[in-house]
Amino acid sequence: MAKKTFKIGESAKGGVISVETSKSKVTIIGKEWDFSTGSTRGSNQSNAKVFTRLSVSVSDSDAERKLDAFLENLTTYYYAGQILDWIKKNVSFRDNGMWGGL
Repeated sequence: MAKKTFKIGESAKGGVISVETSKSKVTIIGKEWDFSTGSTRGSNQSNAKVFTRLSVSVSDSDAERKLDAFLENLTTYYYAGQILDWIKKNVSFRDNGMWGGL
């Protein structure tokens, strides 16, 4: 299982996006920046307030598409791509044949 917190700031709703991966599932969590711990990227945002969440099974035929659409709703196209690239390095999505991936 891999976890990563992306502290994007003004380029994302809430400013913080956390991702948790396992062999069978990916969870993306949108969080409100916790200014009580600081306003820099080095601040601890692990206890930031969650405002949205999406969990997707990696065996879903459209798992990548769901994750990408959710991320693009939370942040810019650029950061959505960066986060999705990190996810792809940590999980194996089901092969969708000739329509595979995005």
